[in-house]
Amino acid sequence: MSEPYSTWVDSPRGPIHTGSGDMYVTVGTQLQGVDRSAFRRVADDQLAWLRRVLVTPTGMGDARHKLADTGTVILDGPPGSGRTSAARVLLHEHHQDAGVFHELLPDEEDELSLRDPDLVGGGDRLLLDLSAADVRLWAAARTDLSALRKAVHEQHAHLVVVMPRGNTLDSDLQPYRVEIERPPALEAFRRHLRVHGLSYDQYLRTDPTVTEFLYEQRPMREIATFADLVRRAREAARADDGFAEWCATARRARDDRRKEIAAFVTRLHEGPQRALLITLAMLHGAHADVIHQASRLLLSTLKHPPDEIPLLQRKDLAERLGEISASAGPDGHVRFAELDYDAAIRAHFWNHMPELRQYLGIWTARSVDLNDPHLTQGLRDGLVAKLAGQYLRTGREEGLASLAEDWSTTAPSRARLEAAVHALTCGLNDPAHARSFRQRIYQWCANKQLKGEFAQVLVRVCRDVIASSHPDQALLRLYHLARRERGTAHAAEELCDLVATSGRLRRRLLDRLARSALSPAELRVFLRVCDPVPLIAPYDNARSLVEESGVQNSVIMCWRAVLHGLPRATWQPYAERWLHAATDSEHRGELLLDLIVGAADQCDDKRGATFAELYASARSAESTAPDGAARATATTERLLQKISAAQGIALDDTSPPTESPRGTTP
Repeated sequence: MSEPYSTWVDSPRGPIHTGSGDMYVTVGTQLQGVDRSAFRRVADDQLAWLRRVLVTPTGMGDARHKLADTGTVILDGPPGSGRTSAARVLLHEHHQDAGVFHELLPDEEDELSLRDPDLVGGGDRLLLDLSAADVRLWAAARTDLSALRKAVHEQHAHLVVVMPRGNTLDSDLQPYRVEIERPPALEAFRRHLRVHGLSYDQYLRTDPTVTEFLYEQRPMREIATFADLVRRAREAARADDGFAEWCATARRARDDRRKEIAAFVTRLHEGPQRALLITLAMLHGAHADVIHQASRLLLSTLKHPPDEIPLLQRKDLAERLGEISASAGPDGHVRFAELDYDAAIRAHFWNHMPELRQYLGIWTARSVDLNDPHLTQGLRDGLVAKLAGQYLRTGREEGLASLAEDWSTTAPSRARLEAAVHALTCGLNDPAHARSFRQRIYQWCANKQLKGEFAQVLVRVCRDVIASSHPDQALLRLYHLARRERGTAHAAEELCDLVATSGRLRRRLLDRLARSALSPAELRVFLRVCDPVPLIAPYDNARSLVEESGVQNSVIMCWRAVLHGLPRATWQPYAERWLHAATDSEHRGELLLDLIVGAADQCDDKRGATFAELYASARSAESTAPDGAARATATTERLLQKISAAQGIALDDTSPPTESPRGTTP
């Protein structure tokens, strides 16, 4: 190995100086303390919601049977019929303790091939959504489907493929194809209203607005959006308004209001008026105190001249809100009179005042830092989402990414770091830009010198967003952050937490480490993931990872690097845990001993000394063995026998190995 080793500190309480050489990432602590298991629930929560709102389409029963019987189903159907939602619900219904949900992305660079058996883990739920694939991508995927199905069958996993409409399917795959038909639009609309909390008697009656809206063959996503508008219209309506008024309000909110908004803004000549208008559009529904502070902050950000009028002669907030067709309710929260007026205002200023865009980013960062009891985390997230929406709507993903990076490096408070996380989350959740954001995050994690607290933002995004549906991509990104990390071990901790969810992910990480140069940071990652308990635990037909030849080779190479390059004081606690596990497991315990002895046997010029240190560590481990010293002593004797056999020595006493003058034999 070409890289020199150096001393490193496992868990320092403060920053450390790494000296000359490479610049490493230091992950801060301001985003720590949040729920580390969040990513395990995100995908399941989303799938549970889909299951509640989905009206069972024709063909769903057949799809359920095929998936249960064969582990594979291929969904076909017209666009807008809810094929992808049906696919996700099918996978949710097969949730089990083992395995993870994984959306396959065969056209992305850092994804495994569909032919690679390592793509599938025991009990995994796999979605291959090719509904928008072109002819080339579909042809390539179709060629690999047989190999993928075989791996799915062997791993007792489940695979749902959504095929592009109007494309061909090979004869051997036809038995797995199921046609999904679009469910009745009115039934789908009412199901969403029911889940949103509307009572049966409110939405059962026929309404001309709904009838007109549903007359066209609306995609399921548009029906869902309209139902949500009706919910919001009900929440903002007067007490005497009914279902018909809610639906009419929702329908008006869908209309093109560009000319109306342009004419309205033209009538507002004063800077403070427009600042208040923009502020309310970005913080719609916030308390009046928040609106007042944030509008003043916007004027300050824009370096608007101060108001010279004496305080008591100025317009009060109620009068100013009336000028922009808004008012504060009894609870003090401010809203426009019309539904979704705020969205139209945001689009107008973004489209027609481009010089304002950079200032909105600065103002948003300053606004999330406001210290006001009415400024909740939900409001902060909503503000960031509204700004991100404008960037994404106009195809300015690079600007949004740069904004998140800047918020993490320029005076990064906890609120700004949360805002950066949410901005990147918006990009990752946007269907049109998700791929670009995943690739950009990969480049950040693997190659870019990260400043400020940006590394911890990326750790959170990988953990909470990417891992929920793309665990392999999260693994690679966290691995790169962990190998570059100095001063803390947050990325390494999240990486270990991720691989604990899946034996397949642990196998892939061990393989990646074994193929790396294994710097001290990477050795630290290995020592964290080489926990012997999950390695020897059976996961499929009583098999375990440690029984796989590929895993054995990876473990030997990594342990060899540890034993050869790190001082005994560093690796001994991990070796002791390894030996304790060997004591508790009979057959697999022998494998554990074989692997660590095999690693020591490859230490070349330090071979004899390493054997001696390993034997001394085993003796030390006897005093801390959970099941008592007697069984641990027997394990030490077995270890000594394997060391002697590796050196070609016939053991006739219990003398420990010692280093010879040449350092190769005792």
